[in-house]
Amino acid sequence: MPPVTRKILIVEDDSSTAAYLAKGLAETGYAVETCADGRDGLFLASEGIFDLIIADRMLPGLNGLAMLGAIRAAGVSTPTLVLSALGTVDDRIDGLNAGADDYLVKPFSFAELTARIDAIFRRVDRGATEGQPTRLSVGDLEIDLLARTVARQGKPISLGAREFNLLEYLARHAGQVVTRTMMLEKIWNYHFDPGSNVVDVHIGRLRRKLEDGFPAPILHTVRGAGYRLSVEP
Repeated sequence: MPPVTRKILIVEDDSSTAAYLAKGLAETGYAVETCADGRDGLFLASEGIFDLIIADRMLPGLNGLAMLGAIRAAGVSTPTLVLSALGTVDDRIDGLNAGADDYLVKPFSFAELTARIDAIFRRVDRGATEGQPTRLSVGDLEIDLLARTVARQGKPISLGAREFNLLEYLARHAGQVVTRTMMLEKIWNYHFDPGSNVVDVHIGRLRRKLEDGFPAPILHTVRGAGYRLSVEP
């Protein structure tokens, strides 16, 4: 399976700067979404689907630092890089204290921007690896992430690569509803709905393997919303 494309949200009210960033980052291999208003940025960022937020400091509706403060207050820890023409030491300190992971002063070179983005993702990946569990369990279901094996009540369950990735994603969100869109983006790397039932087909196969021969269901359909991996109905 190819690596999942990182998603970047750009919150920038200058249309030429936003277009420049979006084009350059898309060419670098990122999936990019843009908006021009701090309130819209807060709404999108609060969904928690982005891997990085790049935000101008001076924005209509809600300024960049206020937006960032609200994002952090909501418990969203998505790394954020602030762009601003305000470049004094105090300005940079204010940005970092507001919750920014980095602060880049305008005008900037695109090469420096991408270097800073790479540095942020290296820190994120390093932290994720260090704090990453090697096993996941949901009720009597055990998943070994290193050996990539699955067992329920001690009985091995054979899964294909895609099925394992899907189960791992569901298990990392155990007890939560995982939508079809979330699975398309994270497992299939689709940033649009292809109009097929690929998710439903894989969920059906996975459910049969997880539940056939076992007394209780563990993969539940939440009608009109998505799917949930849990011991509770």
